[in-house]
Amino acid sequence: MAMAGESSRKNYDKMDGDEVAGKSQRKVGLVYDDTMCKHDTPDGEDHPEFPNRIRVIWEMLQLAGVSQRCVVLGSNKADDKHLQLVHTKDHVNLVRTLSTKQKDYQRNKIALELSSIYLNGSSSEAAYLAAGSVVKLAEKVAQGELDSGFAIVRPPGHHAETDEAMGFCLFNNVAVAASYLLNERPDLGVNKILIVDWDVHHGNGTQKMFWKDPRVLFFSVHRHEYGSFYAPGDDGDYNMVGEGPGEGFNINVPWDQGQCGDADYLAAWDHIFVPVAREFNPDIILLSAGFDAAIGDPLGGCRVTPYGYSAMLKKLMEFADGKIVMALEGGYNLDSIAKSSLACVQVLLEDKEIQASSETYPFESTWRVIQAVRKRLCAYWPSLADELSWKLINQKRPTPIILISNSDSETEDDAQGLLDQMSKLSIENHQVDTARTSWRADLAKVDVWYASFGSNMWKPRFLCYIQGGQVDGLKRACVGSIDKSPPKEIVWKTFAHRLFFGREHTARWGAGGVAFANPLANPNNEIHMCLYRITLEQFNDVLRQENALSVDTDFPVFDLAALQLTENKGAVIPEAVSDSWYGSVVCLGKECDIPILTMTCTHSVSEKFKSGEFPLRPPAKAYAYTLIRGLVEGGRFSEEEAEAYIGEAASKPL
Repeated sequence: MAMAGESSRKNYDKMDGDEVAGKSQRKVGLVYDDTMCKHDTPDGEDHPEFPNRIRVIWEMLQLAGVSQRCVVLGSNKADDKHLQLVHTKDHVNLVRTLSTKQKDYQRNKIALELSSIYLNGSSSEAAYLAAGSVVKLAEKVAQGELDSGFAIVRPPGHHAETDEAMGFCLFNNVAVAASYLLNERPDLGVNKILIVDWDVHHGNGTQKMFWKDPRVLFFSVHRHEYGSFYAPGDDGDYNMVGEGPGEGFNINVPWDQGQCGDADYLAAWDHIFVPVAREFNPDIILLSAGFDAAIGDPLGGCRVTPYGYSAMLKKLMEFADGKIVMALEGGYNLDSIAKSSLACVQVLLEDKEIQASSETYPFESTWRVIQAVRKRLCAYWPSLADELSWKLINQKRPTPIILISNSDSETEDDAQGLLDQMSKLSIENHQVDTARTSWRADLAKVDVWYASFGSNMWKPRFLCYIQGGQVDGLKRACVGSIDKSPPKEIVWKTFAHRLFFGREHTARWGAGGVAFANPLANPNNEIHMCLYRITLEQFNDVLRQENALSVDTDFPVFDLAALQLTENKGAVIPEAVSDSWYGSVVCLGKECDIPILTMTCTHSVSEKFKSGEFPLRPPAKAYAYTLIRGLVEGGRFSEEEAEAYIGEAASKPL
């Protein structure tokens, strides 16, 4: 396949002043260069950010006949002086020299010192082309040579900070382009830039680069989950609004769960973004166009469709005379990113009617986040001051439940049939009184045993989830359950499951792995668990807190129907937590005729730990200490025996 730059002059001449079918054709620029595909893992091992990401987009645009109607530009290498508008000189020098022979034996070591970065001999060239191409496209749109454009580039950029590469990103492509327009090309008359970031991950690097700059309004909608979703920490919180002259010009819409789809994103657009954009009145829009919130993405866990992206982009075109520069960020499902990219370019060309979405209402948690953001930002943007009507926010989706089974013999048809039954039960439950007290009153009548195998084995730690507060080593306080009654009974038991430790960092404990139990039983394994007899209402609140969700909710995550299915089938995955760390609820049997429930990772996630796709890591000292205290104070082990039990679980391969 020829590189896109080879045909750029022919397409550029053809589109200048052309009309298509009697209609004035918008001049939409495309940048693509196969050279950026040379950036790959050093040994060719699998990685979600891989070369075919941009190839499939380009091929889809060609197949649909769309690229032929656009202005196709060749790539452009960034100048160091432009990169240094947002990056330090040392960082630019490091990236520039990555591909030199002197760095051949250091690249892997450099990559290991960074967060989620790989490097090879072509990484420098790809990074320079990605940043330079976005700059070139932004310049042509600002000049009026193009109406809008899409830079199909990699590596992505929005995680890259001033002095550090991270999150697959080497240079911050969009930030470089924004700073170039503002500081190097004042003659273009670009005084206010709106940067929109709809990538499922927070654009931490872009935020920090314009933290104090009122010329740039940064708007990011992303999964956050109280700092536990990448990039970890508080940067993506809605309280992060900017500083000094830039105060109020940083807007984060942080989802506190996965599964958000078209309705959720469009609600954020209509009730936060559009009013603020109208007040800000930008001269140009730079779009960090990550497609990892798309349905089917392996990292994002959200459900935005090509329609959803096209609808959001259509609303963007109401501002800045439609001067929009899209720059590819994330997106790791090849089918989704190709179709979503095509839908967006068709919107830029204004040649496609947008079809209606199949989704009706946002999640309850979506309205809660939107209301919190509006309340925090209304002091800076008067259009956000009015409260949303009760009638509006009462339009929300219930949280369904997805069934899984410990039985390999269960057929897909049987699973789908049970899922349909759950769907009907869920709908019937939510068509009656949906007041919070209703479901809580029902579930408060039912007792379950919650079986803990991690830090909750230590009673003072578990009581943080019931009564609120924090213990030594815990970096964040817990809000506690709505019902703060202590457990009615506590017993200890062993089960035929495997304890192991995985992940790299948690918001509550910091660096190090946390405890998981293999969701499938194995007679060769033994795990010690502390069982707390609590109500099913309290179990819901513990489940939500373990997965960084708010307990203030109109709907249960795990209701009576789910409990019955779990007892019958062994496990379920509640959809509200299906992409979270503890996304599977497993039934371990009964004690005194009361079901024993634990929460752990799903079977598919445990397989990723086993294969090495997800990291296994020993627990941090503070975290391990709580497990040891629980085992010792519960009378299961001496301190030495408890340390050996934890040490073996942390070191023994799956």
